[in-house]
Amino acid sequence: MTEEIELTIDSVGVRGDGVARHDGKPVYVPFTAPGDRVLVRPSAVKGEMRGELVELLVPGERVEPRCAHFGTCGGCALQHLSDDAYVAAKLGWLRGALAQHGFKDIEIAPLRRLAPGTRRRARLALARNGETVAGFHGRMSHAIVDLRECHVLHPALVALVVPLRVLAAEILPRRGTAAASLTLGDAGVDVVLALLKVPDLAALEALAHFAAAHDLARLSWSADHAFAPVAQRRPVRAVFAGVAVDLPPDVFLQASGEADAVLSDFVLDAIDTPRRIADLYAGVGTFSFALASRAPVHAVEGDAEAAKALRDAAARVNRADRVTVERRDLTRRPMSVAEFARFDAVVFDPPRTGALAQSRALAASAVPRVVAVSCNPATFARDARILVDGGYTLAHVAPVDSFIWSPHLELVARFERR
Repeated sequence: MTEEIELTIDSVGVRGDGVARHDGKPVYVPFTAPGDRVLVRPSAVKGEMRGELVELLVPGERVEPRCAHFGTCGGCALQHLSDDAYVAAKLGWLRGALAQHGFKDIEIAPLRRLAPGTRRRARLALARNGETVAGFHGRMSHAIVDLRECHVLHPALVALVVPLRVLAAEILPRRGTAAASLTLGDAGVDVVLALLKVPDLAALEALAHFAAAHDLARLSWSADHAFAPVAQRRPVRAVFAGVAVDLPPDVFLQASGEADAVLSDFVLDAIDTPRRIADLYAGVGTFSFALASRAPVHAVEGDAEAAKALRDAAARVNRADRVTVERRDLTRRPMSVAEFARFDAVVFDPPRTGALAQSRALAASAVPRVVAVSCNPATFARDARILVDGGYTLAHVAPVDSFIWSPHLELVARFERR
């Protein structure tokens, strides 16, 4: 049996684990807070020391978690932190990522915190094995935590958890699994069920009944590289700067409508008054229509369905001349220095992997102002280093807590050409 050791937690790491030191090396202990004195059972996992919490001996900067699932569910990692410790952890991750790439005196705005109970997207795991469960996976586990409450998701999504559990019991085979992607649009919930095989007639009838009984805006299924809608009662839309965009099933959106509004405000504040804007990784237009209030926008997006939705929305409101759309994979074919000559401002909002190739091309351009939106401080700092080495100044960073109680952080940053 591994010997148990006493540790004092010093900080919170970027995965949300408490961090202590033992024999000069970091030990990562999930669900602990700075100042906690804990008894742990250490083990080596993939080259690092991790500690299983055996007993909390002396509490530190912690509060009582809101959710009964906290500590088993992998959805939240930080519900137990005190207010000050929570803010310090999130800002600490950002400062640490920046410092790793040589940024030590950057102006960072206060953390903008968004409310719980507003998350509009979720992917739930479903399984039938003796009993039927519906919920999120446990932390670093394939086990499914059967969800009975959630303080992160919008109530409209939480209300579907029990019905989805009942549906799974009806349509899944014994030992069967599935996943349900839920998106709250402007007029109801869109559900995509990822199944292991194409549903038969009985399953399709059950799905159609489920969509009607719970007034879903749309219900679709996917399996074996096939996809089909079962029912659509209303258009599934999101509204950006007053423009309604028809959403493809399971399309990417910001975590909440509140996040859309806050991030858009920060982007507009940072962009100033350009003559022509490139909106890269534009998605379905989170920022495109807001930016179009300042100047004509050329929106570039790699996903075909998202690009079409954005183009169709611009045409429907007679803004096709104000918002032009190009489908393009910016990782494989980034915009070039010559193409950037048309623009005096660029906004880019890449996935978590960042915008490495695009940042290199942008760094060689003469675009006067660049605004970056990121959900990953580590890849943002890497890309920021490229831009600054190419002649930009990182003028301002505004962090946004879109992913409440999780080890994720959104941010908006302004770069100016020196």
